[in-house]
Amino acid sequence: MSYAIKPRRVSFDWKQTPLHWIPGEPTATHVINVLHLLLPAGERWFVKVFKEALPLVTDERLLKDVKGFMGQEATHSVQHAYVLEHLAEQNLDTAAYTRHVEWMFDVLLGERPPLGIPVPRREWLRFRLSLIAAIEHFTAILGAWVLDAEALDGAGTDEVMLDLLRWHGAEEVEHRAVAFDMFQHAGGKGAVRYLRRAEGMAFAWPALVYLWIVGARFLLRHDPQLAAGRYRLKDHRSAARRGLLPSWASLNAAMPRYLRRSYHPSQEGSLRKAVEYLAASPAARAAAGGPAGRAAAS
Repeated sequence: MSYAIKPRRVSFDWKQTPLHWIPGEPTATHVINVLHLLLPAGERWFVKVFKEALPLVTDERLLKDVKGFMGQEATHSVQHAYVLEHLAEQNLDTAAYTRHVEWMFDVLLGERPPLGIPVPRREWLRFRLSLIAAIEHFTAILGAWVLDAEALDGAGTDEVMLDLLRWHGAEEVEHRAVAFDMFQHAGGKGAVRYLRRAEGMAFAWPALVYLWIVGARFLLRHDPQLAAGRYRLKDHRSAARRGLLPSWASLNAAMPRYLRRSYHPSQEGSLRKAVEYLAASPAARAAAGGPAGRAAAS
């Protein structure tokens, strides 16, 4: 990589963003809104685990990339937490769900194994690094998807929310290899390391599917603008066919790619497209003092 991975200042103004920020599409809106439920706690956890693992890094370039990754993830966590505040202001309180997510990351996946499970500390750290590498595989895929999702523009998606998603997605593509390289560096050697990588995916993908579906059900059920909102697979499929969501089939197909022994995350997405968006993002330009339209803080 010819440039340093580093966090960027951004400024979003949520005052005019409606609850259904994809007009007339509550399912598509809330399926994507699940990211706001998961990412504040999840990305804080990424940073904690990587901080714990920093003493294992002996490669200077990787160390710089890891520190840049940590800075970006901390910024993502803060910006998605602001969205949760905006949802609460519109009478969609997500605290009951986010408490469950925080417990999962802080207790189940904390510094020590839960329930006194006898796993050596180094192995527990390697397991959590393998989880992060697997999760980052999907965040890179989602980042590449949202950068290409022209249907969201055509559907009249709120410009500030779309900028948040594309700014975040572009940074996920930009740093898509860091968690994988970190695991490869600290996860052991040879076949055992590969088995740990596969183990991380075996836990991460089912957990993500579960959290995503339960989160979408929660949001649709508690949406104050819906009389009897509920998540239905056929509604998700319909939105995916129209390009407003990634399909479950496309995400499932990403799992075996990760399990190829020759796999590397640099094979996912377009770094050029990501960097171009990061240079043009209204929120990044607003924070830097440039023109940004409604992304600028008022």
